[in-house]
Amino acid sequence: MAAAGAALDRLDVLIVGAGHNGLTCAAYLAAAGLKVRVLERRPVVGGAAVTEEFLPGFRNSTASYTVSLLNPKVIRDLRLAERGLRVVERPFSNFVPLPDGRYLRFGGEIGATQAEVAKFSKADAQRLPAYYAQLDRVADQLKQWVLQAPPNLGGPFIVQGWRDLISAARLLWHYGRLPRDGQRDLVDFFTKSAGHWLDSIFESEPLRAVLGWDSVVGNYASPYAAGSAYVLLHHCFGEVNGKPGKWGHAIGGMGRITELMADEARARGVRIDVGAAVTQVLVEGGRAVGVRLASGEEVHARAVAANVNPKLLYTRLIARDALPADFATAIDRYRCGSGSFRINVALAELPDFSCLPGIQSQPHHASGIVFAPSLAYMDRAWRDAEAHGFAAAPVVEMLIPSIVDDTLAPKGAHVASLFCQQFRPDADWDALKPQAVEAIFDVVQSHCPNFRRSLIGYRALSPLDLEREFGLVGGDIFHGQLSLDQLFSMRPVFGHARYRGPLAGLYHCGSGAHPGGGVTGAPGHNAAIEISRDLS
Repeated sequence: MAAAGAALDRLDVLIVGAGHNGLTCAAYLAAAGLKVRVLERRPVVGGAAVTEEFLPGFRNSTASYTVSLLNPKVIRDLRLAERGLRVVERPFSNFVPLPDGRYLRFGGEIGATQAEVAKFSKADAQRLPAYYAQLDRVADQLKQWVLQAPPNLGGPFIVQGWRDLISAARLLWHYGRLPRDGQRDLVDFFTKSAGHWLDSIFESEPLRAVLGWDSVVGNYASPYAAGSAYVLLHHCFGEVNGKPGKWGHAIGGMGRITELMADEARARGVRIDVGAAVTQVLVEGGRAVGVRLASGEEVHARAVAANVNPKLLYTRLIARDALPADFATAIDRYRCGSGSFRINVALAELPDFSCLPGIQSQPHHASGIVFAPSLAYMDRAWRDAEAHGFAAAPVVEMLIPSIVDDTLAPKGAHVASLFCQQFRPDADWDALKPQAVEAIFDVVQSHCPNFRRSLIGYRALSPLDLEREFGLVGGDIFHGQLSLDQLFSMRPVFGHARYRGPLAGLYHCGSGAHPGGGVTGAPGHNAAIEISRDLS
């Protein structure tokens, strides 16, 4: 027993949570020669990026459900493709069925997209290339900061240290090099609403809807809320198979990504324990020195890196009197709650769309199917949720991964992911959940008359279920809202942007740190650099 304890005492870093960022951080730290142990509460690795059986014979990505934002450097450095990761691109990005029997197929080859948009507005079709160019210019600027720590603000010189000074100078230099219209665009994206911005460019509702969808993904707000333009932009940072702006299906589901990350981490010497719930971060003399598990075991290390929502970390795992008073107050104000609801459904046959009939596989079945015909529809969904707890007509995106992955469902049957907005995070979900499920199914049924008939079964996760199951406080898929006051140098809170908590030896390596949510691996990558620097 003493020998085992002595071995554990030699740990360099304990990571709380084996989600994709925790595994990424662990792999990079091990590559730097550090001894790392990962502790995961659930019985499997992956956090919210897992593939699980939800009905006998039917498997699907349980929470996170699609690939684009996973950083190509992380894919390369963790040898995910070499280990077998395969991502199949969508034939085009989105399919939007409309109440009047028409539809919009959006994304893919520019000429085909323009032809689709021209069905609704020839002027909008002509404007589309300029819009893409504008979006790409801004996204390219921000992508430069995805794998870099932002400057910590505060202190007598505005920034806290020389690394922050260099980082801030680099930021100003990049911004200063932009042409005036590029500078204006960058400010607009961080401050304006997606709705007002899109309304100023395009005239057709279906086009504004398919573009505005990204502004409400994981964002409990109207598309006309200030700052929602950034949420739209956040979803434009990705790529699939080297092709910017694409989305795809991971063969084997999202859990395949995290399984391969765990394999690489273990190959580098990382110990990963599942079913090991952390109940407390141990603090001695103002320093994080380890953790206590639900079993009562205490594990010590030189550093603790938390791959959990910062609000969960600081309100449930650390005693309040161990924190600086101003920091504790700031965490109290940290906003969580993405208004998201997830359902996995098992289907006897493919959805048969009234606007584009057929139950044989067609390209639109393999795209992201958005049930939301206008920005006004999305705005009403949020207003309904504010008033009644959930939207009477929710915003729904359907993906059918079994189209390209026959490992997920029995032959001839299918699985579909329903990712839905808007559902008030603090509503009484134990009472409202059945009604919310029916509202979601009504939306799909209104466009696919065979949906309920083909439904074999389902598993639904309300915002409260997402919190209980995955530790997503308020059901927040991003570990904290992507608002201007919770981004970049303010994420998670002012003064702690460089992945270091307020206690010595404590670090943030999850989506509650820069650059925020989504299956990116970027926070884990960046945190590993800072931790390695401190422990070297």
